[in-house]
Amino acid sequence: MVNKTIDKKQMILELLYRHGGGTISGVKISEATGISRVAVWKHIAALKQSGFAIDSGPNGYALPHPEDLLLPFCFEPSVREQIHHFQEVETTMDIAKILAREGTPHLSCVVAEHQTKGRGRLNREWVSDKGGLWFTLILKPLEPPPLVYIYNFAASLSLSRVLKKLFDLDISVKWPNDLLLEGKKLSGMLSEMETRGDMVQFLVIGIGINVNNDPSNKEFKAVSLKNILKKKVSRKQILTAFLLEFKNRIQTINPTKIIAQWKEQTSTLGSRVRVETFDSFHEGTAVDVDETGALIIEDDQQNRKKIIYGDCFHT
Repeated sequence: MVNKTIDKKQMILELLYRHGGGTISGVKISEATGISRVAVWKHIAALKQSGFAIDSGPNGYALPHPEDLLLPFCFEPSVREQIHHFQEVETTMDIAKILAREGTPHLSCVVAEHQTKGRGRLNREWVSDKGGLWFTLILKPLEPPPLVYIYNFAASLSLSRVLKKLFDLDISVKWPNDLLLEGKKLSGMLSEMETRGDMVQFLVIGIGINVNNDPSNKEFKAVSLKNILKKKVSRKQILTAFLLEFKNRIQTINPTKIIAQWKEQTSTLGSRVRVETFDSFHEGTAVDVDETGALIIEDDQQNRKKIIYGDCFHT
């Protein structure tokens, strides 16, 4: 059954968005949606309560920052069908897995304004305040589990290149797939998969980008684009550019090429690192990333070790 209340709210939001930040009267909204002015007022109040910034005045209603909306109708047709938007969830990863099991197609994207239980690698908390860009990709590659690692490298490579191009910033990739800006964490990624038989049923890649939020007082060595650029930037522009770049990059998967390009953008190789896993840690100098995406570190006795997973810290 269609939820007519949600439809009317979506209609109101789209009307405000199409008005480009200008004021539109309650009368016009009432006429366009086919509901009373009292119902318009109630829907506006509910939208505000759920977190949408809507200005109310004697002449009507307006969205002060329409460019920052991440609802599907805000995106170009080439991206719009991929987007599943939520105001608040525990984590976009969990929503994405539910949607993937229900048949949501390859390259869909679950995005939320706020996560209450965002998580990173090794089950660490990921603070996901409003203003950041929190989303999860749903991928359905026709691959066995050992080969899907390359999609993580493709995602971090694509995101680093997009952010460099958009904002002319010196962004580097940290193994396995974090993004650093001025040595501080700008973005993190987490992937999980489910299998059926000996093939991947779906892979979800959760991505968190500190955009217009301020993580500096909540996370050690974290930074946002707003911190560095001293202004708010468009999350929609970032997400659109990333989805298009990533889609193009994985049309023909070439692991050797992706790993080689990833190495050109990493600050991990040559750095002294500490890699933590669930039950141990490893320290040394990062000397290479092999064709499987594993990190090769060399200790002080020049012994080399292959690390296939973990959380990496530059020391």
